Amino acid sequence: MAGHSQFKNIMHRKGAQDAKRSKIFAKLAREVTVAAKIGGMDPAMNARLRLAILNARAENMPKDNIDRAVKKAAGADTENFDEVRYEGYGPGGTAVIVEALTDNRNRTASVVRSIFTKAGGALGETGSVGFMFDRLGEISYPLSAGSNDALVEAAIEAGADDVESDEEGHFIYCAFESIGEVVKALEASLGAAASIKSVWKPKTTSNLDEEKAQSLMKMVDLLEDDDDVQNVYTNMEVSDEVAAKLAG
Repeated sequence: MAGHSQFKNIMHRKGAQDAKRSKIFAKLAREVTVAAKIGGMDPAMNARLRLAILNARAENMPKDNIDRAVKKAAGADTENFDEVRYEGYGPGGTAVIVEALTDNRNRTASVVRSIFTKAGGALGETGSVGFMFDRLGEISYPLSAGSNDALVEAAIEAGADDVESDEEGHFIYCAFESIGEVVKALEASLGAAASIKSVWKPKTTSNLDEEKAQSLMKMVDLLEDDDDVQNVYTNMEVSDEVAAKLAG
């Protein structure tokens, strides 16, 4: 099995050191509220809300916060958020996808475009790099869940497509449309997952040197720091030597 994304590992370790919990919780709450407003407030009948709540719990978001976010969807004064996906190229020609929930498309587009430009990248049209990624479900388990062979066997039986394991844990991938069924099957054999989310997984990667990788990571930091941006995905790849320097 292929190794898990080096970029994700680097950003995960970095994020663990300087994570802004309040900002993370605010973004998770926004997704919960939007999901509840669009599909209803019952997680059992709303797959998107169910996924949003699972993600919030994985980040240790307090239950009261989650409940408030769900109830907020019923309020008449709830903001109307649009889902927007931005695509473009970052330092070194890396492909970048940015997902946002915004109540002001012009404001968000202006901020995202400015960040791309300052990093030496360029914001493109929707679809300009999307074809370079697969939309998948990602279910993660800690290493303690079992050996790689055991996880592969469980994933195959659950209807998943791939498993990647590294020092961060086991990552099981499945078709985006099959997340619910695969998660349910995995829970029966492995227990509750550490996280469940939809992701844009690159089909091919772009190898960067240390300087370009640092520039891209700074760009991702700036994007993720914006209140409207929910997720950022890139196809960056680096050598083990560069990865060690960046993680250090």
